[in-house]
Amino acid sequence: MKKIILLSTIASMALMAGAYKIPEQSVNAMALGAAYIAHTTDADTAYYNPANMSFLAPDVRYVEMGMTLAHLPANTYTGMQVLPGGVIAPAAVASGKSEVENIPIPYMHYVAPAMGKWRYGVSLAAPAGLTKRWKSPVQKLFAEEFTLKNVELNPVVSYRLSDTLSIGGGIRMVYSEGKVYSDGALIGIPIKREMEGDTIEWGYNVALAWHPTHDVAVGMTYRSKIDLDEEGKANLYLSGIGRQFNASVSVPLPAAFNIGISKTWDDKVTLEFVYERTFWSAYKTLDFEYGSPIQPALVEAFDDPKDKLWEDTNSFRIGLTYQYSDRLTLMAGYSYDETPVPEKHINYELPDSDAHIFSAGFKYKYSDSLTFGAALLYDKKTSRKVNSAVAGGTGVIGEFSDGGAVLATVGLSYKF
Repeated sequence: MKKIILLSTIASMALMAGAYKIPEQSVNAMALGAAYIAHTTDADTAYYNPANMSFLAPDVRYVEMGMTLAHLPANTYTGMQVLPGGVIAPAAVASGKSEVENIPIPYMHYVAPAMGKWRYGVSLAAPAGLTKRWKSPVQKLFAEEFTLKNVELNPVVSYRLSDTLSIGGGIRMVYSEGKVYSDGALIGIPIKREMEGDTIEWGYNVALAWHPTHDVAVGMTYRSKIDLDEEGKANLYLSGIGRQFNASVSVPLPAAFNIGISKTWDDKVTLEFVYERTFWSAYKTLDFEYGSPIQPALVEAFDDPKDKLWEDTNSFRIGLTYQYSDRLTLMAGYSYDETPVPEKHINYELPDSDAHIFSAGFKYKYSDSLTFGAALLYDKKTSRKVNSAVAGGTGVIGEFSDGGAVLATVGLSYKF
C-alpha cells in the first residue's frame, strides 16, 4: 500500500496520554473511568487484565460488542502567534477555535472456556485517536487537519498458578493511519502539505492477578513500548509547486504500567483504585530523514529536528460498582490524568492539559445469557496558559481553553 509520511501526525499518533488516549474500551471501563484492572468480570477481562480470565466461570464463553461515540468540543485559543521569521501575529489575528468532532469507536472482546489451567481470549479495540481541524488562518498554517485512527488486535492467554494467583499476556498488533493538511496561504506564507500514511507495528502485554481473599483482588498490567517506524513519501509545496520525497521517521508509543486493588463488601459494593504510569519520556525528538534535500525554504518547517522532551505521566482512577439488584448494576468513576506535553512544546495539533474525568453507567441482565449496558464519560480539560515561543523560531503566546471530550458507550454482553 502506498504510504505518505505524516510530518507531525506520526508524533500525534503517540498522543495517547492525557489528551487522546482512550483507555475506556467497554461499558464497564467507560462507566468506571478505566478503574478496572483488579476486579474485571466480563469478556473485557481479555483486554484489561488477561490474567483474570482464569477466575471467570471456567465452562463459559464470554462475548462483548459495543460502540462508543466520542464528541470533541472545540478548543479555543486566545493569544498571539510567533510566525516563521519572527513576525508576531497579534491576538486579533491569531486567536481561533477548532472544529467540533464526532467520532464512532467500535470494540469487541471474547474469552474462551478454560482448558485446564490455560485460557485464551482476544480483543479488538481502538486505544487511541485524534482528530483536530482548524479553519482560522493562523492555525491552518500549522494544523489545518490532524487525523489519526488506531486499531489494536490483542490475542491473549492466561495460566492459573494456584487458586489465588494467575498470570497472563499477549501480542499487540497495532494498525494506524493518519492524515495531515496545513496551508499558510491565508496569512501570506506560501507553504503547504498534504500527507497521509499507515503502518502496522507489534508489541506485547503481560498481566498478573492475585485474589488473596474472596473480597479483595489485586491486578497489575504492563503494555510495551511500540516504535512506529514509518517509511514512505512526503509531498511538500512551496509557492504552489509541489515535490515528492522518500522519507522516514521513528516515534515511540510509550510503555504503560497499571496497578489496581479492589475491595468488595457483601457481594454488592466494589471499590477499585488504579494507578497508571505512562513512560512518555521515551519521546525526545521528532526527526525526519529524506532521500534527497528538500526545498531550502521548507527546511525549518519540515526537516529540522524538533525537540519534544515529553515527561512521564501519572493517572489516578477510582471506580465504584453497586449491585443494585440481581439484574441491575450501577457504576461510577473519577480519574485525574496528567498531560505529558511540556509548555514549550505545545501547539495546535495537541492543545493538551491535565484532565478531570467523571463517568457513570449501568448494566442490565436481560436473561441468564444476555446483558446490555450504557455509560457516559466527561473529560474536562483545565485551561492552560502557554508561552512556547523560542528565539529564532515559532510558538504560541496565549491560552488554550475549552476542549475536552464527552464519550457515550452502549454495549451487549453474551455468555454461552
